[in-house]
Amino acid sequence: MGLELYLDLLSQPCRSIYIFARSNNIPFEFKQVELFKGPSNSEGAGKVSLLKKVPALKDGDFTLAECTAILLYLSRKYNTPDHWYPSDIQKRAQVDEYLSWHHANIRANAPKTMWIKVLIPLFTGQPLPSEKLQEVMEGLSASLKQFEERFLKDKAFIIGSEISLADLVAVVELMQPVGVGCDIFEDRPRLMEWRRRVEDAVGKELFFQAHEMIFNIKELSNIQIHPQLKEHLAPVLMEMLK
Repeated sequence: MGLELYLDLLSQPCRSIYIFARSNNIPFEFKQVELFKGPSNSEGAGKVSLLKKVPALKDGDFTLAECTAILLYLSRKYNTPDHWYPSDIQKRAQVDEYLSWHHANIRANAPKTMWIKVLIPLFTGQPLPSEKLQEVMEGLSASLKQFEERFLKDKAFIIGSEISLADLVAVVELMQPVGVGCDIFEDRPRLMEWRRRVEDAVGKELFFQAHEMIFNIKELSNIQIHPQLKEHLAPVLMEMLK
């Protein structure tokens, strides 16, 4: 049995793995998961991941969950170009530093734009007050300021002249607000140029293919949410915004 990747491309971590594997010509079977359509659409991932969530990897009898773990596994097994996760100990430490910072900053803010504008109204039937979005955007702006000043600076990419896993993990997260009409790149020329370099590095066609569902996120309102999933996720989403 070959490599299988269980991914829902609405998920930022799933998109980073999909783009990484495709751009490095890693052969895999794409097991598409549509989490919002209920348990029957995620059964395969549940059997692979002990955490019962995506992303999930199955390589023969070996299984793995969590985005960073999967990205590192793929980079090592398939000996991808060194710039993705450099052998140089200091450059590698810079990638690790960004990935550690990312979760409590960019990832803590960017996805909430989609929750507020699309997911919470979809699951609860009620729109949220505009103040909630403003609060999230202020937090995201603070994180983006740190990202530009602390990590990007005047470099082409986060660790220098070539793309790394840090850039890929960052950019897919920042596309989440863009998909719901919050263009965080519009008044940030340095950030916009970085995004364009990332797109060029992985291939624009692949980049936009991976984000097709995000750019058409409004269509999500037309799907039938599984009642069990709606009952479970509505209070969880509301709690996340407190």
